[in-house]
Amino acid sequence: MSIHAARCVGILLLSLTIFVTVVPAQEILSDSLAGEAYHRITGDRAVIDFAAKDSLIALAVVRFLDGQDALPGLRDSVPHAVRAVLAHSSEAFDEVTGSAVPEWSAGVAIPRLNMLVVAIGEGFQILDSEGRRTLRHEWAHLGLADALDGLRAPRWFDEGYAQWASGGFRAMESWKLRLLLALGRAPPMDSLTLSWPSGRAEAEIAYLLSASAVTHLFAESGDRGMAVFVEQWRLHRAFELAFRSVFGLTTSQFEEDWKKHVKDRYGWLFVLSHSTIIWTALALILLLIVRVRRGRNWEKMARLRAKELPDHPAYWTQVIGG
Repeated sequence: MSIHAARCVGILLLSLTIFVTVVPAQEILSDSLAGEAYHRITGDRAVIDFAAKDSLIALAVVRFLDGQDALPGLRDSVPHAVRAVLAHSSEAFDEVTGSAVPEWSAGVAIPRLNMLVVAIGEGFQILDSEGRRTLRHEWAHLGLADALDGLRAPRWFDEGYAQWASGGFRAMESWKLRLLLALGRAPPMDSLTLSWPSGRAEAEIAYLLSASAVTHLFAESGDRGMAVFVEQWRLHRAFELAFRSVFGLTTSQFEEDWKKHVKDRYGWLFVLSHSTIIWTALALILLLIVRVRRGRNWEKMARLRAKELPDHPAYWTQVIGG
């Protein structure tokens, strides 16, 4: 064997050794989902259950979860010992969640089991930006539940916090919220309880409302404000009492303040400049006007041509006999 070949073999063996060292050991589970046997790997902060064909994805997910930054305002240690299930199909997803989750949902957190479930669909999509955002979102739900030690959060705050922790409020969508408030179609925050909307359109409104409200709540105080609020919440064992003691407002007063903020910050100029729907509608109206006008012009031209003399009148070619 040449020196070059020996060196290549040595590098390959070293690479394999490093790979084996860092890859968590797999465990074959007795359970199966939707007829597919599941395996498990264990990381520092989470265990991942997955179908055999998704082993590389599972490895990437466990590394992603193990490397999570601290959640805003919470202890570094939460959540811990999380079970993450990578459902390989919609049937497997329904089997784990008891078919209690809308079909359009990409993930769900189950705090009482300290478990999150994500539908990985076509596999590596869970590793793109939206997939990672989904994982972080569900991770935040579990972290908040862990930090509250059994206290139940209002649904708007729970969902809003998870949105805030996983990337924040998307201001580009705020025009929708502005329209909803103007039309009186935004539901009150205290109505977003355990009966979270099941329809996709209604749920998107609820997520948008919650994310905007929590982002506004901690706009100035940030992580520190959240930490103080959680501390007071655990002390008083009541959300409303802790809210008043920290922010000096009732949740009803805060809701009015938040609505005013949305209307002031995202006025009609913002709505018009960011509403694809409005501009698309205007473009369609313009096209319709052009088409109608063009049709009328064609009709007018046809009438004018009908009144014109032909290029070769019949009397030019008519033979006058005799």
